[in-house]
Amino acid sequence: MNAEAALAWLETIIPAHTGERLSDLQKVILQQVWLGRKYLDIAHAYGCTEGHVKDVGSHLWKLLSQVLRQKITKSNCRATLERVLRKTTAISGLIDYSASNLCLTSPPTPLLQGEGSKIPPFPVFDTLRERREGGLGGLSLQTIPTLEDTNFIGRQDAIAHLNALVNQGAKVIVIQGEGGLGKTTLAQQYLQTQGFDLVLELLMAKEAQNITSVERVVEEWLKQDFGEEPGMEFGVTLGRLKRQLHNRRIGVLIDNLEPALDQQGRLISPHRSYVELLRVLADVRVQSVTLITSRDRLCESGLNIHHYRLPSLDESAWLTFFSHRGLTIDSPTLQQIHRTYGGNAKAMGILCGAIQEDFGGNLALYWQENHADPLAATDLKNLAVSQINRLQNLDPQAYRLLCRLGCYRYQDIPKIPSTGLCCLLWDVPKTEHRQIIASLRNRSLIECEQGEYWLHPVIRSEAIARLRISDEWEITNHKAAEFWTDSVTQIATFKDALQALEAYYHYIEINAFELAGKVILKSRNNQWQQFLPLGSTLYRMGLIQPILMAINQVVNNIEPDQSIIELYNILGDLYWITGKISQAIACQEKTINLATQALKSLVPQPENKHQVYYLRMLEVDSLLSIGLYKIDLWELEEAAQLFQQVIYLAQNTDHHRWAEKASVCLALVNSYLALYDSSHALADVAYQNITNEKLVKTGRLAYFMQILGQTYINLGDFTRATAMFEQALTFAEASHYMQVKAKTLNSLAEIHRQHQDYQLALTHHQEAIELLEKIGAKCDLAEAYFQLALTYEKMSTSNECKINFSRAIQLFTEIKAPKQVAKISQSTSWLTIGKT
Repeated sequence: MNAEAALAWLETIIPAHTGERLSDLQKVILQQVWLGRKYLDIAHAYGCTEGHVKDVGSHLWKLLSQVLRQKITKSNCRATLERVLRKTTAISGLIDYSASNLCLTSPPTPLLQGEGSKIPPFPVFDTLRERREGGLGGLSLQTIPTLEDTNFIGRQDAIAHLNALVNQGAKVIVIQGEGGLGKTTLAQQYLQTQGFDLVLELLMAKEAQNITSVERVVEEWLKQDFGEEPGMEFGVTLGRLKRQLHNRRIGVLIDNLEPALDQQGRLISPHRSYVELLRVLADVRVQSVTLITSRDRLCESGLNIHHYRLPSLDESAWLTFFSHRGLTIDSPTLQQIHRTYGGNAKAMGILCGAIQEDFGGNLALYWQENHADPLAATDLKNLAVSQINRLQNLDPQAYRLLCRLGCYRYQDIPKIPSTGLCCLLWDVPKTEHRQIIASLRNRSLIECEQGEYWLHPVIRSEAIARLRISDEWEITNHKAAEFWTDSVTQIATFKDALQALEAYYHYIEINAFELAGKVILKSRNNQWQQFLPLGSTLYRMGLIQPILMAINQVVNNIEPDQSIIELYNILGDLYWITGKISQAIACQEKTINLATQALKSLVPQPENKHQVYYLRMLEVDSLLSIGLYKIDLWELEEAAQLFQQVIYLAQNTDHHRWAEKASVCLALVNSYLALYDSSHALADVAYQNITNEKLVKTGRLAYFMQILGQTYINLGDFTRATAMFEQALTFAEASHYMQVKAKTLNSLAEIHRQHQDYQLALTHHQEAIELLEKIGAKCDLAEAYFQLALTYEKMSTSNECKINFSRAIQLFTEIKAPKQVAKISQSTSWLTIGKT
């Protein structure tokens, strides 16, 4: 049986009953609905609105109901027409006659079942070719267009998976997934294309109170589809159905099962008899295959049922769908939209309509306007709301967890471990945690992979909206922040660092700025075997911009206290790295002033010992930092004075480590000032200290190792310089210390230049520049371009030399380092190049 044959028969009987003939669009609707197409696709192909197709379709179903004296709808038209045609012998003859004389064609096979499918354009409707053939009015059957099956894009693997389950003996398969994923489309397509003798469909009601009793369903199947009377008792009726399933290859679709399931995924009490039907359908001796679609997992332990979790459509499927409808697409925008909606098929169709109608088919324009609100389209919002409302009614505890999960950002850390879910169940006994999480998984409201969880962006948008207006907004963010803080005890990787910073965002959401500041200042052991605040560790790893913005947001919203002193200290280094040296110096001076004031107010008591140590440490550290900033400004004499001051304050005290660091820095400055004897003496002491076995293994002085290496370059001792750089580079790469790695590579390039190995020098220069541009280290980048220019000078490549000198001067000018600009401009090579 095919759509054309049914249409041929209807064209002979409708005029006799009503005096009407089917319109062109009604014929197309009948043919394409027969094939499982949706109104939206029919509208796109025909060139009208979806609303118009729905109106014409509604009139068609009423007309057919009147003629056939049976209730005809879009969902049952095919099954009903097939049943009526089979029962009418005279009509069967007409079908044979029509098929042989009118060249009726069989339904087209799906063209789009996965990647690599070639999609010809939609056929154009040629209303001028209307003619009458064999008593048919309007469009001939040959001119009824075949629509591409764009409802079935990207599901080749899904069909293969279902076939594999069937071949392994599966009789009942639950296709599970969130709303709008395409479960029903897949099930219908599978059952229509796998050669079943008959397909039985049962569409469950949306509301539990409207579900049809299983007794009535089975009776209807027996009467209408098998021509057999049901028994007086349900057991007898099921027995008769089972015999039919033994004799013929039947496909069964039970669509949208979840309204019939309770909180545990079992069939609700009024409809427990459905278990008996499923037991018959799952019998290994029947020839039937039953597909059940459900958002929730079916958890009836006594049934032999297989579950298939339907994945979302991949990006290539979305590209095919949008391209086929003439949208203007750019890949980056498509990637963002696909990621935002998780490849949801329903979202894809809804978005396509909105983009066509309101933005002229321009994908980028639509996203520019709506990216901040993924639920802007009403249909999308309804899709999420309906699922969450149902959860609220069925399982209030799981509903609360879902809303609370909306507080997580799913950005830098896109997936949450199970402990991150459990921490939000603070008011529920631990023994119930697993069951509540399973409730969300079984209803496809939370995604899960290898024990980690996340919310679909559309679900998350609705969940967080509900959480914000509840009385749990603050406590939920507090609990989430505490979870992130407690979950990271040591920072060894980028993930550790970003995970620890997540707590900051939760406190900012509830305006708890002091707590947010404490997140930045919380010290942990790191990969350099140091016990450093999170903020310091983050910028050493190259994560400069996130922590820069975070500290600024905190210091502008809290009162001055001890924590703000350290925040200014870290903020100064961040400004320095990004080339804002005047702001960096101002932050360190503020740190020194605040620390000095705090020390004056402290009464000398044993209980204040740690606080005094802490404030003194900030003082000397800020002085050391300003000295480093002065080197980048090429204000060498001032830098030397600052390092000498640190040595004076810290030597042979609890802060002696800062004296050692300052000695390394002073050795470098003296080498620039041509004070070689003093520089050599300081460098050799530092070299002995750093090459101490313990310090070499820890790598906590990696930054100062590369400073010492640079000093030895200036002193002409390339052997010791190389030894220091190799150690620094090893630690930098192992611990993701991007700034040290880049500075070390730049210095190694200098050594290769001295040895006339220019290609290796250029390789190191380029890698250093790429790293520095990536992390935004402007001062170091200016120096890197200067050194690259010097290498090109040695190679006598004047044009490249000139370009890189110019880049260095431009950056040093932006940094406001006039002495650096003067140093470059006074170079003989630069003056010579400037005249060419």
